[in-house]
Amino acid sequence: MTNTRSRPAAESPSFPLPTARGELPIVDSLLFDDLLPEVPAFELTAGFRHHRDPFVGITEDGIPRSGLYSLDNAGGRPPRAAATAQAYLDGLAPHQRAVGALPMDAPEWRLWTNAIPTWLPKGMRLERLEASDRERALAVIEASLSPAGYASVRATMKLNANLGELIDDYRDTLTEFAYWFTVFGRPSSDEPWGWQLMGHHLDLHCVFIGSHVVLAPMFLGAEPTSGTGRFHGVTALDDETEVALAFRRTIAADRDDEFVLSASLRAADLPPELAGPWNGRHVGGAGQDNLVLAPEGIVVASLPSDQQDGLLDLVRVYLGRLPAPQAERKLAQVREHLDETRFVWRGGHDDECAFYYRIHSPVLLVEYDNHPGVFLANPEPARFHVHTIVREPNGNDYGRDLLAQHYHAHHRP
Repeated sequence: MTNTRSRPAAESPSFPLPTARGELPIVDSLLFDDLLPEVPAFELTAGFRHHRDPFVGITEDGIPRSGLYSLDNAGGRPPRAAATAQAYLDGLAPHQRAVGALPMDAPEWRLWTNAIPTWLPKGMRLERLEASDRERALAVIEASLSPAGYASVRATMKLNANLGELIDDYRDTLTEFAYWFTVFGRPSSDEPWGWQLMGHHLDLHCVFIGSHVVLAPMFLGAEPTSGTGRFHGVTALDDETEVALAFRRTIAADRDDEFVLSASLRAADLPPELAGPWNGRHVGGAGQDNLVLAPEGIVVASLPSDQQDGLLDLVRVYLGRLPAPQAERKLAQVREHLDETRFVWRGGHDDECAFYYRIHSPVLLVEYDNHPGVFLANPEPARFHVHTIVREPNGNDYGRDLLAQHYHAHHRP
């Protein structure tokens, strides 16, 4: 079927709209991978295929480094988070709690995708909840994050609905509340617990251990990054783009060979494994909990102090999604490892070129990528389609390293 939709010139978006409709087998927020060609089916099921693999964490050589993470009481946890989570659970019907609240060690922690799930997820789908229950679920997320972090989450959700309205397709899937929310463990001020929010362009894993809040893995994305129509004024991932460009532009051209992996993101200029529409340049996405990633790029500590500060400003953008005490503690941890922190870049750094960057520290992995269209029609990566990933390498994704320390200290036989 040909799309014959039209808009008045004043309302025409600056994004290329698809001409064909309904080409992907997506119905009611589920992707039927058996109806896809082999390559996209394989790429889009990575999270499901690997979530029960023994957990190692992202490492440089397959062996996690010890001693990088330590339990302390330096930053108090968000005071309302546990009480807000318990209020949410208390408001659910018993049959809803049975699938919406899972044990702390449930394998579903590691079962997520930034695309559309190819399995029937556990957890409560927000748009299937009564409005009052959904507000209580959102209140848990708000109480766990910084104001800026929560605003980013809500903008991402609204832009998902904006996408559905913009292309006038997949209207049962590209919605504001097509996200599954799961509470793990018993919300408590003493014992570990956490939650997961999972769906298109939005995957958050928030774990509370003592005074620590671990927000990793974390995926935020948007296509497009600015809203149209009734979502005009909603934007996402601006700082992740602009602060990175500002930092990149400070590095002298004679050091490009230390960190620029390629000058273009166009498919013809990249190896095939980096030119696909599903993962793009990302290496740390769904199903990559045990990624082996050798360091590459410029060593941050080798930069002048003002450029090091520029890199740390970019790190703050991502850590700023955490409550302030946890963000400051994590930033101090990153500072301790600047002599082992690397930065790489692909693409241009003018006002239009698409680009990718990665910050790789022993205690933090950040990726940013511009993508070609998945639901829009741009064949090459563009600034208005962004994916970002944050992880804690060497075994602390999902708070695993800190959890092991907690259980060793407080639950030994």
